[in-house]
Amino acid sequence: MEQTSHSLLDLLSINLVLRQTAPYLPISSLLAVSRVNRAFQALVNTHPEAWRHLDLSRAKSATIDTSPIDAGGISWRAERMDEALTEDDFYSGPLRGIFSRLHNKGVLQFIHTLILDGLSVPADLVREIIAEDRFSVRILSLRDCKHLNHTKLQQVLRYAVRPGRSDGSPKLRGLYVFGHKDNPRTLVMKDEPSTRPAPGHPTGVLATEGAQIGAEWNSRSSAILDESLPDSDQQRWYSRTGRTLIRPTNEWADTLYACQGIIAFDAVLCKGPRHDIARTTSGDYLPPRMASIALGPSGCETCGRSPEGPAIFRHSQEDALPLLAPPPTHSSTLRASQRPEPDPETAEFPPLFTRCEDCLRGRWCERCNRWWCEACYAEPISRTAQPSIPQIPTSSSSTTPTPYVQSVEWGGPGPAPSGPATAGGGAPVKVYSKLCVEHCLVGEMMMSADGFWG
Repeated sequence: MEQTSHSLLDLLSINLVLRQTAPYLPISSLLAVSRVNRAFQALVNTHPEAWRHLDLSRAKSATIDTSPIDAGGISWRAERMDEALTEDDFYSGPLRGIFSRLHNKGVLQFIHTLILDGLSVPADLVREIIAEDRFSVRILSLRDCKHLNHTKLQQVLRYAVRPGRSDGSPKLRGLYVFGHKDNPRTLVMKDEPSTRPAPGHPTGVLATEGAQIGAEWNSRSSAILDESLPDSDQQRWYSRTGRTLIRPTNEWADTLYACQGIIAFDAVLCKGPRHDIARTTSGDYLPPRMASIALGPSGCETCGRSPEGPAIFRHSQEDALPLLAPPPTHSSTLRASQRPEPDPETAEFPPLFTRCEDCLRGRWCERCNRWWCEACYAEPISRTAQPSIPQIPTSSSSTTPTPYVQSVEWGGPGPAPSGPATAGGGAPVKVYSKLCVEHCLVGEMMMSADGFWG
């Protein structure tokens, strides 16, 4: 039987092969393939799958050299520039040049996933990507971008989703902007021999036993910290990891609220009952806030649920689920960007419990991330009504300290009762000083009584 040989051109002409291969090729390699001959040029420049996913974060031509200008004035930045050139025009120059060349080749319209992480991307350039017809970007990643004015970016997004916009606009469906660019962490396994050269014999103060013990504990702490950090965006959002966003601004919360149902982000709004005016009083109502605390898949510590219910992939609205990094390689849909990995045993998608810090004030432990919902735990009394942290005297008849707690109705300190501390009306106090009373606060008090904290 005669065997038929297939060339590389025949393989890349298969839609599935090109779709799976092209995203892993840098832009320089794609352009090099197109210069092989006319057949390859026609394939690369006319096939949408060749340019559907474009990652410019590692392209040298997309970066700006920020090294000092050389004394001889050879650097291009030392040349005299047009006085009308703005700062945004200067920093967006490399990317605008790339987009111009791709537009001249007729392939800019094929780009549906665009990754610009870590590059200089002014807000005016983002406006062009979102608003101009020559772009067809659906998933855009701007994580850790330089010279990106977030206030201007918020204005661009609000204008893009304005009520009077044209039909079919904006084309953008997902925006990564709150996370960090993908930097794979190198973990040193315990069983692997260290490749670091052995240090010389310590002398002086470093040779003391205390210094050696401290260095060993520092090394162990660093290893444990690396292991405890979330390995993926799914673990960061769907596990009980605590704070996922650092100091989210109210302006961004208003922007996410305006973009609901139109543009999704790698963050979500809090859906707690205090943000729904129909479910709370005017005094307890909170304006939109970004959900910055991941509470894990188990829900409330008492009932395992929450009043608003968890967000579950395929069952909840798109604006209730965050985009998970990194952006999908072989798809440019919002569904693929939000899809978490299902449980290997049940094949079900994990539930997402997340809230803002205002909704969890007084009902969330910052150490163990346990929390109690409004249905299981009455509204705690205000901080102004709470007395100071209780003192823990030691018993004169025993070397074991007697833990003391204070009731919220406290007239003063006293021995710990058989049950938990109680608030007004006899309701048990779950959280005090941002620590859960049952687990973390008692341990903190015992350590203080044993002299760990002086």
